[in-house]
Amino acid sequence: MADTQAAMAGKARPGEPEQQAGKQPKSVRVVLLALMIAMMLAMLDNMIVGTAMPTIVGELGGLEHLSWVVTGYTLATAASTPVWGKLGDMFGRKGAFLSSIVIFLIGSALSGMAQDMGQLIGFRAVQGLGAGGLMVGVMAIIGDLIPPRERGKYQGMMAGVMALAMIGGPLVGGTITDNWGWRWAFYINLPLGAVALAAVTVVLHLPRKRSRAGIDYLGVLLLTVGITSIVLVTTWGGTEYAWTSARIMELIGIGVAALVGFVFWQTRAAEPVLPLHIFRSRNFTLMSVIGFITGFVMFGATLFLPLYQQAVQGASATNSGLLLLPMLGAMLVTSMVAGRVTTSSGRYKVFPIVGGVLMITGLYLLSLMDTGTTRLTSGVYMAVLGAGMGCLMQITMLVAQNSVQMKDMGVASSSTTLFRTLGSSFGVAIMGALFNHRVQDVMAQRAGALGKGITEKSAQLDAKSLQKLPAVAREAYQHAVSAGTHAAFVLGAAVAAAVLIAALFVKEVPLKGGPQQPAAKDGDEAAPVQVIEAV
Repeated sequence: MADTQAAMAGKARPGEPEQQAGKQPKSVRVVLLALMIAMMLAMLDNMIVGTAMPTIVGELGGLEHLSWVVTGYTLATAASTPVWGKLGDMFGRKGAFLSSIVIFLIGSALSGMAQDMGQLIGFRAVQGLGAGGLMVGVMAIIGDLIPPRERGKYQGMMAGVMALAMIGGPLVGGTITDNWGWRWAFYINLPLGAVALAAVTVVLHLPRKRSRAGIDYLGVLLLTVGITSIVLVTTWGGTEYAWTSARIMELIGIGVAALVGFVFWQTRAAEPVLPLHIFRSRNFTLMSVIGFITGFVMFGATLFLPLYQQAVQGASATNSGLLLLPMLGAMLVTSMVAGRVTTSSGRYKVFPIVGGVLMITGLYLLSLMDTGTTRLTSGVYMAVLGAGMGCLMQITMLVAQNSVQMKDMGVASSSTTLFRTLGSSFGVAIMGALFNHRVQDVMAQRAGALGKGITEKSAQLDAKSLQKLPAVAREAYQHAVSAGTHAAFVLGAAVAAAVLIAALFVKEVPLKGGPQQPAAKDGDEAAPVQVIEAV
């Protein structure tokens, strides 16, 4: 056991050559594989289900409630994320992570057995509760197992899982739905989840914890109400309800009141669900800001790029996913390079700065696309954006975890994940509203009453609807989509400027676990991590 702990701390065992110090035991690699499977489950689910939704609606009906299948899952995931992080800190990460996997699998099985849309929405919410703990559990456990100085080596693995989910999700969803039926879009999670569950149970051994303080129920309630209100505002605003409608104003008021009450209560709670002292770290606060903006930009880009490729460049739905490869490939390569350089040198401040510059440049270049832009040109522009995101995706989590004590690893991971999730909600909502407004204006200008009528209900037409349009209206819509994506990406570039500003203020604190740095600070409450070889 002492040998294993020495390996985890990056030190050589007695008699072991120094160049092998830091080499991870085989059992750690088994655990990491299981963690990547769990991470993939959390990221794949919405993309697979999105492809299956037309078939689901055809069988279950309830078209008017279609959006709630995604919204219910998103709400439950966002609201439960900080709670899972805190539970891991208080009672042990392994138990919290296993519980989240079990809940996710139960929700998946129930969703596959749903008999009507109401049941499916409810079961998706159960699934979302589990999903909230999957990503947080993965990041926090990796934070326990791997010292920050060594963690960069695994950034490529995490970025690869993300790229695989984004590209493979729609393809897998379509294949499963066409050949096995839509219910297998949920059942496919069961065997994968069982593998992750078994591997983590058998191989991962973390110190058990038991907090004497009770769970901060009031804090959980206030935070849940606040997050739910924010997500509903960004989901419904400009679509279900006008931005100035009474319902949206009520949600904004409830959300602001709940979050103000939450911050006030966290200064008094015995065991706050989100300890405010972690924000005293400049680096942690800056990483939260950068994570929010990265989510804002990334999910906005992945929403509008396929739409542009389908409407303007004539790509099929399947090919539009594959055409994102330049962005995702660049993100993967850059993330791997950033991880290797960080591990070998211990330096990381350069990556948020370079990432900010590349992100602004990529978004500006994408805003230049029009009806005559070739796929090669747009691919180059996407690669620039992807390279920028690759410099930021994992570095933000790495620096955030390095900025807190071991006892706060869970809440640090969950907070960073939550800010990225909220950023994606705001990005989709705000960029979507701007896109829709520009599309409707240009359609009205170019096609008059016909154009206004076509986009009155939705500014985003699918391939079948687009083919049915008269030639004049189709050409007008292509120009409208180009104008809409231009506006959305200009906004994205302006918002991304905050990444560069924040990155300039990052203080390069030595990463724990380096040659002259212990794996954890003195006084940290977490006991030494024990990863024991499976017999």
